[in-house]
Amino acid sequence: MSKKPLVLPKNWVLYLISVPGLFYFIIFKYIPLMGSVIAFQNYNIFKGISGSPWAGLEHFRRMFAYDEFLTILRNTILIGLYDLVFAFPVPIILALLLNELRIVIFKRVVQTVVYMPHFLSWVIVGGILVGLLSPTTGFVNHVLGTFGIEPIYFLGDNEYIRSILVGAGVWKDSGWGTIIYLAAIAGINPDLYEAAVIDGAGRLRQTFSITIPSIMSTITILFLLHIGNFLDFGFERVFIFLNPLNSENGEIIDTYVFRAGLVDRQYSYTTAIGLFKSLVGFMLIAIGNTLSKKVNGDGLY
Repeated sequence: MSKKPLVLPKNWVLYLISVPGLFYFIIFKYIPLMGSVIAFQNYNIFKGISGSPWAGLEHFRRMFAYDEFLTILRNTILIGLYDLVFAFPVPIILALLLNELRIVIFKRVVQTVVYMPHFLSWVIVGGILVGLLSPTTGFVNHVLGTFGIEPIYFLGDNEYIRSILVGAGVWKDSGWGTIIYLAAIAGINPDLYEAAVIDGAGRLRQTFSITIPSIMSTITILFLLHIGNFLDFGFERVFIFLNPLNSENGEIIDTYVFRAGLVDRQYSYTTAIGLFKSLVGFMLIAIGNTLSKKVNGDGLY
């Protein structure tokens, strides 16, 4: 009796290529989720998860009972909101402006200039900004001095720390964010623009009537992903600018978890905070996705 030949599934090469990625997510993303159980325990590193006593929702109650945590949560929400309002539209605007450049060499130079800050670490970015904002030798205070304004210690004042954090992110990552939007714009059918020109539409009209509606699905997806990371502003981005003079308005959940969890060794308490942050992010994605589907029919799932 002859054996049937082995029939491989369609696109089996793609499935094979995806296997290392699946293992990565299983090993480094999903298996560590089981450690979240210590949020409901009084975890002891010597007894381990199996030997540590259960604490129920004690750490979650403690989290919301502390005025310090509520202040830090407020800081995180405000900074995330500022980043959403002021930083998210910048890559879209940059992509639209770059798309209008007709001199190819100049366009490539501008793209390179706006992309470059992305490849700098936050430590380097922090050093550059500390130098620029220095009250004694900083370029910004030097310019202010020419107008008769007294030097300002920007990093030592709670008023400026949020603006500095959001502004630094805009400078560093906005150019890199334009790549996706430029790719979406490149996929627009040129016939649409030719028809608009015949109808007498100018460049501005073409942008608002063709370009933006055509990339709206891309904008929606990236907006939903941004909402999912609403409370995840980034540890390094804040930590390098943080000091006792600006921590009242500058400290966020990530830096607080570092201080309370690793420095003060409150492992269960900070795990509860991390679990709360992840739950909020999941809820924001679900709500945003539902609203997006109702408004324009596009969503993540």
